[in-house]
Amino acid sequence: MGAAGTTGDPARLRAFLETEARRLGFDAVGVVAADAAGDRSGYLAEFVAKGRHGTMEWMAETAERRGSPRALWPEARSVVMLGMNYGPDEDPLALLYRRDRAAISVYARNRDYHDIMKGRLKEIAQKFASRSGADVKIFVDTAPVMEKPLAQAAGLGWQGKHTNLVSRQFGSWLFLGSIFTTAELPADTAEIDHCGSCRACLDICPTAAFPAPYQLDARRCISYLTIEHKGPIPHAFRAAIGNRVYGCDDCLAACPWNKFASIAQEAKLAARDDLRAPELSFLLGLDDAAFRGFFSGSPVKRIGRDRFVRNVLVATGNSGEAALAPACTALLADPSPLVRGAAVWALSRLLPARDFAALAARGRDEADATVTEEWRLALAGAKEGHAA
Repeated sequence: MGAAGTTGDPARLRAFLETEARRLGFDAVGVVAADAAGDRSGYLAEFVAKGRHGTMEWMAETAERRGSPRALWPEARSVVMLGMNYGPDEDPLALLYRRDRAAISVYARNRDYHDIMKGRLKEIAQKFASRSGADVKIFVDTAPVMEKPLAQAAGLGWQGKHTNLVSRQFGSWLFLGSIFTTAELPADTAEIDHCGSCRACLDICPTAAFPAPYQLDARRCISYLTIEHKGPIPHAFRAAIGNRVYGCDDCLAACPWNKFASIAQEAKLAARDDLRAPELSFLLGLDDAAFRGFFSGSPVKRIGRDRFVRNVLVATGNSGEAALAPACTALLADPSPLVRGAAVWALSRLLPARDFAALAARGRDEADATVTEEWRLALAGAKEGHAA
């Protein structure tokens, strides 16, 4: 959007951007020259070569364009990075001890932030294009943009050992968006790393998803497993997932810099009351229509009912709540193999071995190979007197 040719004083244009951003609810604004953040294509190539992107094939397909802003848009001269605080008003880790409840990642407890930020970025960009005559493009997470290195180069924070951005003002709780422009704008000073010797984010990870500081293996990350991964969750990680049914905040919540973070006051970012700690018993009963209705406007809706109920069943299996067994038994007849298989595992954890073995007839007519394998493993565990 916009027209070629820039008019206006760069410093005033920069000040205009910041004023508009603050007016529209952004809490952090920074500018970086499009060629100043460095080329990250080598890092990305190594990440993909080691398979750490899991099934996120789009990361491999867009690695070249993702490496630097100029690779994505050669005409770009400046990148405006904007952050929106979504700091929670309670400790997300406390919910992990309420095993009859589901833990949904803080960022997903209200409207999809992509929708919230995209409209506001468009408004800022259109006004800037009109005033400057420059071309602009906006991006919010879904395009091949390396937001976090750019945000660090623009002075918003630094990439912590958990690979997420950390801010001295907002801790680990910033949504990021960007405006690329052909305008030459005064750049901010890059932020330096303030993690020091701290390992809190690495040590708290339930699945050891960090091979080393500043490195993430997505295949072991609970956020990846509960959101991006489409098949049955690998057995090795199910117990560690606990009651997390969408995403994981552990590494973010553990960051000591959060003590400086303010609470997100805006209604669109504050958590919906019914998403703070929903009951597993309620979530187990969601059919597709009920799922879509309950999560209307939430990013949770994007993964679909079947993948979500799979996650809820894993959490149910970890809950120790035998009263939830009837709801799991009903899901053995679900149309989705993904749900049926997860129900088998959950029941193998909730029922005594003898009671679970009595359900074996349910598995004899199963046609899906993945569900048949769940029955085989679970029954083998039942014979040994413990869950598979």
